Amino acid sequence: QIQLVESGGGLVQTGGSLRLSCAASGRTISYYAVGWFRQAPGKEREFVATISRRYTTYYADSVKGRFAISKDNAKNTVYLQMNNLKPDDTAVYYCAVDGSSSWPPRDEDAYDYWGQGTQVTVSS
Repeated sequence: QIQLVESGGGLVQTGGSLRLSCAASGRTISYYAVGWFRQAPGKEREFVATISRRYTTYYADSVKGRFAISKDNAKNTVYLQMNNLKPDDTAVYYCAVDGSSSWPPRDEDAYDYWGQGTQVTVSS
């Protein structure tokens, strides 16, 4: 079992930045791809970014160039740096661990473990 706890969400103005953290426990994440998803009110959860065990990254087109995913295996933590935020980025952000070994794991069905989410609100 892997437990995931997201943090770092909050309220920010358009153009601002936030860094989300996803702290894992129970098992090392160094063997897995870890992804970020988000769900806006009234919408389905969507893929945002993922990082492989070998540090390869992959992004949704909507965040490419603005968001950066990284990880610190020593801290068992994955980060999502979000820059130039827009109101459309408002959502609950979730991190998840991928157990499928497929690449890139854009489908949420590929992920076995999920955190509870952290709210990001971007005001206009």
